[in-house]
Amino acid sequence: RREQARLKASVVEEDTEEWQKDPDFSGLQRVGGVDLSYVKGDESRACASLVVLSFPALEVLYQDCRMVAVTAPYVAGFLAFREVPVLVEAVQRLQQEEPQLQPQVLLVDGNGLLHPRGFGTACHLGVLTDLPCIGVAKNLLHVDGLVRDELHREQVRSLQRSGETFPLIGTSGKVLGMVLRSCNNSSKPLYVSVGHRVSLGTAVRLVRACCRFRIPEPIRQADIRSREYLRK
Repeated sequence: RREQARLKASVVEEDTEEWQKDPDFSGLQRVGGVDLSYVKGDESRACASLVVLSFPALEVLYQDCRMVAVTAPYVAGFLAFREVPVLVEAVQRLQQEEPQLQPQVLLVDGNGLLHPRGFGTACHLGVLTDLPCIGVAKNLLHVDGLVRDELHREQVRSLQRSGETFPLIGTSGKVLGMVLRSCNNSSKPLYVSVGHRVSLGTAVRLVRACCRFRIPEPIRQADIRSREYLRK
């Protein structure tokens, strides 16, 4: 908790890059996605995957998949301590080997500020790499009074078209993230939250711009490739 609080002090919740301020994201050329897929029946071995896609074409420019040993135990609310170190290593490898392909923003399969102590995986990875980061979760984390009750389900049903959203407001009154319908073909929403060096509005716009299917392409490609690597 002390370490989370110490690192949380460095989180920047605003846009820091010129491309973020442009409605069409002009100047944004590379978007990264990360994923960890575990070996079935073995929680200590996983494939860590980092991909970089071109933007706006969303074609894979770089991929790094490799087996890693995951040593920290799983503790709810502290997942980042288990997964972020190997993802930081993947980013550092890319910076050393192909610096020209460094992503200008990272999409993370998980939460950012939408977290019991306001410091999820996307914040953790963002602060340690100093890259803009966005949390994109498939399920709602029950924090600050947020629950998947009938009211929440009704709000989700009200999202009729791709790009429609509603804010996640906790009992504290703080906006913790946005619920986004990312494509017309799926009524299941995404839960988008700020990780680091990006505003919530920009995060939602970018996630939507990266979606061909429900899951944004950088995360989808990282997931596909890590699973494929494990199969092989």
